[in-house]
Amino acid sequence: MHFDLIQSLSLCGDPLIPNDDRAGSTAGRAWVIDGATDLGSPGLLGEQGGAAWLAMTADAAFATADAPTLAEACTQVCERVETRYAAEARRMPAGPWELPRASFAAIQIAGHRIDLAWASDCSVLHATADGTAWRTPAPSRARESAQAAALGPGIGAVKLGTEAVLQDRRQSRSRPGQRVLSIDAAATLAILGHARFDIAVGDELLLMSDGMVALVDAYGRHDADSLFAAVRAHGLAALGTELRDIERDDAACLRFPRFKVSDDATALWLRIGG
Repeated sequence: MHFDLIQSLSLCGDPLIPNDDRAGSTAGRAWVIDGATDLGSPGLLGEQGGAAWLAMTADAAFATADAPTLAEACTQVCERVETRYAAEARRMPAGPWELPRASFAAIQIAGHRIDLAWASDCSVLHATADGTAWRTPAPSRARESAQAAALGPGIGAVKLGTEAVLQDRRQSRSRPGQRVLSIDAAATLAILGHARFDIAVGDELLLMSDGMVALVDAYGRHDADSLFAAVRAHGLAALGTELRDIERDDAACLRFPRFKVSDDATALWLRIGG
């Protein structure tokens, strides 16, 4: 069995800011990575922001990992990130909040099954002849929406433009024990989620960053079944248009409390070939 790439899409949240998402696939492996928004100016890793640096580094590592299993591939990716950070960091971080971090989900074919690994809130949706199912935990934006709402109505319309919001996000990111891809290989490998599920020729998969999954958990426009039906009927580009239309109509972030009007949104649509 192998992966056939049907479509891919990656939309920046703001054309003035680099896209911190990455996604890719080979015949036997696929991944999506979402670098966490930088909470300070570039400098720790030179002119490039830490989120883009980590997403780019992990993306290249997944593409080149020479590993027969996903567990071994993840080990190579995490070790490469740690090594590259040690070699390229220009100074000490201003605090734990400045250390690069990301969410990701990766899959690899293992016979008639797929191995899955993930950290944080990237998602994998699996469509079979019997329906669709989340293979990562079902997405939920309730906590993040509540945190945004607690800082005041429409706070996302100013992004991180106020000191109160910036400090809140820095404190949140500095809390220990968070399940993310970080520059510490051992810490990342210790918290990864793992699963294995059966596949058949013709099955389809969507790998998505949380910016795309917002259509389900933040905006309530789709559930798992209708999301895949929309992709099949109209393609990923139409899904991206639907997403941005919702956000444009709520640019004040009042109907849907959030920390930014639009997030980077990435999706990879794959089919199992025989």
